[in-house]
Amino acid sequence: MKKMLTRALGAAATSAAFMTGAQAVMAQELTVGYFLEWPMPFQYAKVQGTYETELGVKINWRSFDTGTAMSAAMASGDVQISVSQGVPPFVVATSAGQDLLAVDVAVSYADNDNCVVAEALEIDKTNAKELEGKRAGVPIGTAAHYGFLKQMEYFGVDITTMEVVDMAPADGAAAFSQGNLDMVCGWGGALRRMKENGNVLLTGAEKTALGILVFDVTTVPANFAADEPELLAKFLKVTADANAVWNAGGDAAKAMIPVIAKDSGMDVDATAETMSTFIFPGVDDQLSDQWLGGNAQTFMKGVAGVFVNAGAIPSARDSYADAVDTSALKAASQM
Repeated sequence: MKKMLTRALGAAATSAAFMTGAQAVMAQELTVGYFLEWPMPFQYAKVQGTYETELGVKINWRSFDTGTAMSAAMASGDVQISVSQGVPPFVVATSAGQDLLAVDVAVSYADNDNCVVAEALEIDKTNAKELEGKRAGVPIGTAAHYGFLKQMEYFGVDITTMEVVDMAPADGAAAFSQGNLDMVCGWGGALRRMKENGNVLLTGAEKTALGILVFDVTTVPANFAADEPELLAKFLKVTADANAVWNAGGDAAKAMIPVIAKDSGMDVDATAETMSTFIFPGVDDQLSDQWLGGNAQTFMKGVAGVFVNAGAIPSARDSYADAVDTSALKAASQM
């Protein structure tokens, strides 16, 4: 795992070194990263063209498999905004020196990011130690990787005895269904498919009780935030408005589901079920101490510590306070 993550960190750091004024010339056109099979209210506004209307620019939407790939794309200047990047890949990138900023809380989802053990092994939380020596598919440097490390630590499993293979969730789900993995970790639609062939060790509530928080943030390169503060604020405003409609429920929220489902590459029932377990904090909540007012930064430091202790990254930053910038979100709240 250490070798794989070191290579990824090196690539991100190298790409970051080449960043110049590229973001500034993108003022009339943005590329925004997001995940398929990860249904969120912003996608309704995406399909309706609301972002282009409100921002007055062309937006190219680019799907990704992992948050680490998002970091690399932002480092190279190919992507200006990443929606719903996991905190762990964000922490990995910023620990390596990449100048990224978290600008809002995209979603909280303890039940939609987890690890699944093959049903035939009959391993659960009472005998999880038996995972030693087993083969696991884990998307390295992501929220799922962090959850894997924390769960194995909790159960006292020595991961040095395991064969850990770096696999995107969709690939891991496919390999798991073919019996090529004993354990697999992921999120979204891929996690749903994983559960068809196995069982989770801990529920979302149990993970939360252990301090294994699972949430995503919207992230941007720092120079884009500095060069285009109004454009970023408008983007966050459209996102917040879409979240508000969803959170209000009723017919308006129901009408969003088929649109979001199609854009996510999912069926309507799966979309509704997945989104029912998601929490989309309002702007005031995001700005509170519980989230970007302090707790998120403290959590980031804890995530970095876990990765350092596991040998996955060489070192952590002294603080992640300057990796969070709420100025655009505050501006959005006044629009």
